[in-house]
Amino acid sequence: MTRPVLLDTSFFVDLERETARREVGPARRFLPTLARRPVAVSVVTIAELLEGAANEDKTFASLQRFSIQGLHATHARKCARLQRGSARRMGENDAWLVVTAEAIDADIVGADRAAFERLGERYLRFR
Repeated sequence: MTRPVLLDTSFFVDLERETARREVGPARRFLPTLARRPVAVSVVTIAELLEGAANEDKTFASLQRFSIQGLHATHARKCARLQRGSARRMGENDAWLVVTAEAIDADIVGADRAAFERLGERYLRFR
């Protein structure tokens, strides 16, 4: 499969913890499934990661290897429609991630079933 994947903050947090502990957990076991797929990260995920980063510059630099997806007016309109038309609103950052994934025809890799299970097969739960 060559469809891109958009990585959620939950994946990065688990990956960093597993790497720091030198353990192979769910995130590190999931990595090989992404080997041939373009990997992207949303500016929303970057903001969430930087908020909790011990070293903001190092964290930001480590994210530069991914295709960074920004937000534009088109995303805002789609996000508003998504939230307005939903019987169960998503968290704002999750809604931004969904419309970003839709814009680049990507699957979302994460661990927040409640937020993303509505995506069906386009949601790749790593744990």
